[in-house]
Amino acid sequence: MVKLRVNGENHFVAIPPSKTLLATLREDLYLTGAKPGCFNGDCGACTIIIDRMPMKSCLMLAVEAQGKEIVTIEGLKNSPLQQAFIEEFAFQCGYCTPGFIMNGHALLLNDTNPSTERIKEWLESNICRCTSYEEIEAAMLKAIAVRKE
Repeated sequence: MVKLRVNGENHFVAIPPSKTLLATLREDLYLTGAKPGCFNGDCGACTIIIDRMPMKSCLMLAVEAQGKEIVTIEGLKNSPLQQAFIEEFAFQCGYCTPGFIMNGHALLLNDTNPSTERIKEWLESNICRCTSYEEIEAAMLKAIAVRKE
């Protein structure tokens, strides 16, 4: 039995010790925003936030997440970053979008006014095969501007 704190709520799940956090979130907690992609940490589609830092949930066992604060895309309510992604058309198929938003949200949690260079560096751990990274960067800059207002 594993106790996970996800999106501000405690969950108790019976899982094998080898089950990844990604699989647990999707299969046991029915939180499907984190997407399975490469299963080896390259694509970033499964990015969530753990203790204010981005984490690729395919690389972490669920048992390792006990005692940590986990936030998934479902836990972001009315996020200015999500709205900025919509307004800047920073998505195409949408598969990678939750990972980019979670990674960007983590950056904004840890740096309220990141430089353009820092944004680019931070988002390098996520891959999008459909759209231009320019829109994603524009969405980040828009979210920063909204926070300043």
